Amino acid sequence: MRLAVSIGCPSGVGPEVSVVAAARAPEGTRVLLVGDQKVIARAASARGVSLTRIAVWQPTETLAARDRKLGRPSQAGGAAQLAWIDAACDLTSSGKADALVTGPVSKDAIASSGSRVARQFLGHTEHLQRRLHAREAVMTFASEKLTTSLVTTHLPLRDVPDAITKAAVARATFWLADFLIRNKRRHRGPLRIAVAALNPHAGEQGRIGHEEGRIVQGIARARQRLSGARLRAALFGPIPAETAFRLAAQGEYDGVVAMYHDQATIPMKLLGFGDAVNVTLGLPIIRTSVDHGTAYDRAAKFDADPSGMTAAIKLAASMARFARARSRSRRGPPQ
Repeated sequence: MRLAVSIGCPSGVGPEVSVVAAARAPEGTRVLLVGDQKVIARAASARGVSLTRIAVWQPTETLAARDRKLGRPSQAGGAAQLAWIDAACDLTSSGKADALVTGPVSKDAIASSGSRVARQFLGHTEHLQRRLHAREAVMTFASEKLTTSLVTTHLPLRDVPDAITKAAVARATFWLADFLIRNKRRHRGPLRIAVAALNPHAGEQGRIGHEEGRIVQGIARARQRLSGARLRAALFGPIPAETAFRLAAQGEYDGVVAMYHDQATIPMKLLGFGDAVNVTLGLPIIRTSVDHGTAYDRAAKFDADPSGMTAAIKLAASMARFARARSRSRRGPPQ
């Protein structure tokens, strides 16, 4: 498998964890780090990793020393981060890489770097959906203990209720089921997915909000879509979020559909911090990422835990192998 890895912010821990994880890539997996060669060399030297084991591509001009300072993101560094994402994305969408893995970036540094596209940057999920002209994109977090997809992503909390539509609920539910089935991330027996409520106590039959009515409609639409795709999954909900995540952690459900960002990420980081992987479902390419930030306060210590990037690389390679095998089976035996 060939993986294109954008290294994230040059001033954060992204280059460090990318270098270490690339050196630990599974057998049969070739990793290409996309970023500044001097930044990558610094990280490799600090962690005792030989660059002879790692392929590096620098699609932009070398950053000035001031833009490579650890813990101090810059405007030029923000522009470079976005350029590295785009270059790695293009390698993958063109078929030169089998999957895209992204390191942690600074949304503020990117958005402040000057270009119109940069100013629109809210996160990898939204940016990649625009760049790839994807009709759908669903943010999902996967770990051994919990897998959860999001109905809404990077929105102010006050905008979340209006963004919870039956179409959005159906989309997040369908892609979570598809991911769980195709990647066999199941515990035992039939696939079971809990769809979380938005309001306390699932709205108390409308006494504490009315969004649960739309969630019910979204679940019904998801069932129809799954049936049309010949995917089997039992859907339950809306279930109070506190109950849905607790039971999923205990193995009662294989995944949870969350209504908004922190509803998903708080339990995920409590249960799987360091091992969780951010996966964007619905894109025409495979994309995984670490589930942590740039950690500027730790960047100069060079003791960052690479397990998140290691898990992201491992999952991307696994998904790419599955996609390749599926493609071959569809073509059938050679004539």
